[in-house]
Amino acid sequence: MKNIRGNIEFTKNTVNLVKNASAVVELIAVTKTFPYQCVLEALKCGIKHIGENKIKEALPKFEQLGSSLNGITKHFIGHLQSNKAKKAVENFDLIHSLDSIKLAGDISRYAANRGKLQNCLIEVKVSQEITKTGVDPNDAEDFYKQCLSIPNILIKGLMVIAPYSDNLEDSRPYFKRVYNLFENIKKSSGNSEFNILSMGMSDDYKIAVEEGATMVRIGSAIFGKRNYGNK
Repeated sequence: MKNIRGNIEFTKNTVNLVKNASAVVELIAVTKTFPYQCVLEALKCGIKHIGENKIKEALPKFEQLGSSLNGITKHFIGHLQSNKAKKAVENFDLIHSLDSIKLAGDISRYAANRGKLQNCLIEVKVSQEITKTGVDPNDAEDFYKQCLSIPNILIKGLMVIAPYSDNLEDSRPYFKRVYNLFENIKKSSGNSEFNILSMGMSDDYKIAVEEGATMVRIGSAIFGKRNYGNK
């Protein structure tokens, strides 16, 4: 854990060097596969946003972290199945992976039961990989408009995962496209609360920031290489 502080400082400095001077870029520490001790260390280093991909892994970790999570924004960034929507609404502040009207309805119902307005991002699918999920970019604006009529959810922006490539520059055109989509929706809707563009991970976050990201999701660049064998 001795490198976590240095890694966070390096990442923040990198973001600050490339971002527009007027922009605020939030750093989400993605904690999947890492034990709660690592998360606690990151919180001690000033991290205010943490992201998890799986409900089953996140909840025991949140319990172990206890009051250390007071004031911390919890992000659900993995694919969300309808049967997990209840737990996501109960435990997360922002859901990054809204990708269907059915899921929006499920989230709405569980949020209503809790008297909660659930913040969500629309996940945009720019990859042809069958393992990736999300709304087609050509349908994203119409999907956003449909979500406006669903109570107890608030669409705060867009999320995207660029296709994997050995050449990081390959991510740039995808980020550009989603940024333009984000700006078009924001302008046409006139909604000042539509202000989050979540894109960029450990390998390509610098390019994402250059192309307009307001949130980056950083895991291994903070915590080190993941050991999936333990999961």
